[in-house]
Amino acid sequence: MTNNFFERHKATLERAVEAAKTRGYWTPYNENAKSYPETAAPEGDAAFKARLNKKFELNQPGEEGWVGAERSPWGFDLGVQYPKTNVDQLIAAVEKTIPEWRKAGVEGRVGVCLEILDRLNKRSYEIAHAVSNTSGQGFMMAFQAGGPHAQDRGLEAVTYAYMEMARTPGQAYWEKPQGKFDPLKMDKTFHVTGRGIALVIGCGTFPTWNTYPGLFASLATGNPVIVKPHPRSILPAAISVEIARDVLREAGFDPNIVTLVADSADAPVTKDLALHPEVKVIDFTGSTQFGDWLEQNARQALVYTEKAGVNCVVIDSTDDFAGMIRNLTMTICLYSGQMCTTPQNFFVPKDGILVAGERKSFDEVAQALADAVAKMTGDADKAMHLLGGIQTPDTVARIDQAAGLAPVVLASQTLTPASAPDAVIRTPLIMKATSKQSDLWGHELFGPIYFLIATENTAESIAIVKNLVKTKGAITSGIYATDETIVDAMEDAMVEAGVALSVNLHGGVFVNQTAAFSDYHATGANPAANACLADAAFVANRFRIVQSRRHTAA
Repeated sequence: MTNNFFERHKATLERAVEAAKTRGYWTPYNENAKSYPETAAPEGDAAFKARLNKKFELNQPGEEGWVGAERSPWGFDLGVQYPKTNVDQLIAAVEKTIPEWRKAGVEGRVGVCLEILDRLNKRSYEIAHAVSNTSGQGFMMAFQAGGPHAQDRGLEAVTYAYMEMARTPGQAYWEKPQGKFDPLKMDKTFHVTGRGIALVIGCGTFPTWNTYPGLFASLATGNPVIVKPHPRSILPAAISVEIARDVLREAGFDPNIVTLVADSADAPVTKDLALHPEVKVIDFTGSTQFGDWLEQNARQALVYTEKAGVNCVVIDSTDDFAGMIRNLTMTICLYSGQMCTTPQNFFVPKDGILVAGERKSFDEVAQALADAVAKMTGDADKAMHLLGGIQTPDTVARIDQAAGLAPVVLASQTLTPASAPDAVIRTPLIMKATSKQSDLWGHELFGPIYFLIATENTAESIAIVKNLVKTKGAITSGIYATDETIVDAMEDAMVEAGVALSVNLHGGVFVNQTAAFSDYHATGANPAANACLADAAFVANRFRIVQSRRHTAA
């Protein structure tokens, strides 16, 4: 059956390998919701609603009770209960799956992964509802980012894993000449073996997008995977694990090769899992504090982290002021800044910028951006789909506290759309600061909180951003400049600091968006992340090659 899966999806894998080499646009998973069968939308909606206020049965080892307290940012409790797990019992059962998963071979494991991804894609509507109602993403964003785009990143991880594992042949014949004596002849076998049990620790805001890369990278390379979702966003991960277990079972494998551990904020189990001696690989997305703790304490495991950073945009000049403002407005509003790629700081010379040869003051730039954001968020029922819901009370409190830090250009408003009166929706907060006030903007303030920062000049802006990236980390950076020497200076600085750069974005591409198979997400070269999604380094150390050799039979 596993060979059938590999053959079934071989053409997709071959195209993925080519895309990884050329870095152009390609995806097998359509992001256009209307391209799916007419029945997909109502079936997905019905499937999601059927999950609510019920127990999510997984039939895993070590189950001892139930846990779950997810509340949708759109204003209702999901009421889903998940198995509460005895960690030691589960890990003992998962450990027993390692030999059979290793013996499945490269094509067997990759085939299973490709089949799982295909089935996830067919369930994109159901998963989108689960993502939207746990993370607070607007439905269309949840469909794209939680469905096809997340599946793209999962496929990308499988592709790189396949490419790295396939570099070494499974078998080789070795013959060494011995002059007048008979040559030495040996048959050698090279076994790809995983490191052990892998743990994927999910985040609350992107419960599939940030889970699939680690999940599929470890699974393809021979490591059984335990998925530990964020307590606020369990359902999307649970559906994904359920699908994976179904595929494994159909392929003749123990479904415990993929398992789920759910917990609550009051009784977390992540540290117990992370420190278990049998856990050999950990993927984590979340706070710098916990990411640092994992790196310092989970010494028995390879730890891949994506943590917080301070993303920045430098504004020097532009020939398309309206296009720049429009692009930055969308960047600021999209999912209320609850993305690891959203810029927080916008550096503008205190004397203003050149626009088509004419100077606009710092205050004119600030006011133009504030006016555009206010206009885009003025209609609550329209804005809710773009802004999404605020996922945690901590973020709401952070917005309110930040408003007293600096002069406010645009105050954050509470929106109450008629279609979702209980939703938690806040518009962006935009403030002014100076380059001397790094105590205000020199660290991440997660959520829709933004600073327009007056600098002496663009050279100072670039220098500040470079230092921030090197000391605090960043996932993205951007610049607007019409002088290529300035663009080159920014690019050199960002390459040295180790962060991706977007230049003069005016159209439908935004600094906080990346495309699988073309854009690398994070670099692993600054403190915001020690890994990149996805490159060879993300997968290659998850497996080792163990050889056996014997003299060739006469």
